[in-house]
Amino acid sequence: MMRLNFSVIHRPFSTRAAFLAVLTGVAGFMVATSQPVMAQGRAAAPAQTQQAAAPANPNAAPFPPLSAAEQQRLDQILAAWEQQSKGTKTLECDFKRWHFDLFAAPAGIYANKAEGVIKYANPDKGLFQVKAVVSYDGMDDNGKPKYSAKQGLYGEHWVCTGTELKEFDHATKQCKIQQLPPDMQGQRIIESPLPFVFNADAKQIKQRYWVQPMQSPKPELILIAAYPKHQADRAQYKVVQIALDAKTFLPQALIMYAPNFNQKTQPKWDHYEFTNVKRNSIQASLQKFFMQSFIEQEPPSDWKVFRDNYNGPPQLAEGENEARRQ
Repeated sequence: MMRLNFSVIHRPFSTRAAFLAVLTGVAGFMVATSQPVMAQGRAAAPAQTQQAAAPANPNAAPFPPLSAAEQQRLDQILAAWEQQSKGTKTLECDFKRWHFDLFAAPAGIYANKAEGVIKYANPDKGLFQVKAVVSYDGMDDNGKPKYSAKQGLYGEHWVCTGTELKEFDHATKQCKIQQLPPDMQGQRIIESPLPFVFNADAKQIKQRYWVQPMQSPKPELILIAAYPKHQADRAQYKVVQIALDAKTFLPQALIMYAPNFNQKTQPKWDHYEFTNVKRNSIQASLQKFFMQSFIEQEPPSDWKVFRDNYNGPPQLAEGENEARRQ
């Protein structure tokens, strides 16, 4: 089991913003582990992080200025990351998400775990679907955490067609379709929240984030933290911590902390890892060639459909299943 010691701030993340994040910035996420970097155990406790004090000036970086050597190294990392992600035409992978909430489960124990699938087609089509969710049910007689799936409880299911954002509610058999404004369609989708997940752009990352290199516990990993500069981004997340493979510059883990994260009053954060990554797969190419749907976009015929204009990222916490009971 891989363990990393991220020593920065933490916070959770909203689901739709998370979906757009996956769609627009981390397209090379590949993971070689099956358990979360900050899974069970003390590594998951936010008390281990060095919580940076909020700067007096909200427009100032929340950490000391980088040295010339640090800045040069950071520029090299971002350039290599951008170069790696440029060739992504299609991507599909499985993901696991561990949600930590000290009000819902003891310290070091995740409150729920979700498993699902992500699909992406350059430049603006994607799918984010949770297939299974288990929630914390207390401790057993041996002092170990218990988890179970809840009947009628479904995870998030989002699809972006490039012009529309669709939310599928499997509990109520309803689909909400939001028309994306022109300034978020096509290549401009990368200007939405968290634009560094699948299509990393070094210039844009530095324009929108204060990026800080972090000390890595392993030589094969590169750790960085990204703090949003713009208020619109700050409303979605406080900081994102990313683990990159030192050779391929492919992200291996992503941890998101909510905009209002506080160790005592809002102790929530989400951890993602990605497996079975297929980048520019032959199957995906054939699906597109034969006009088959690489990303299923339409709800079943017996579902109710509601249409509206895009109203911005949702406020639901990512790890807190946007699942609904029947």
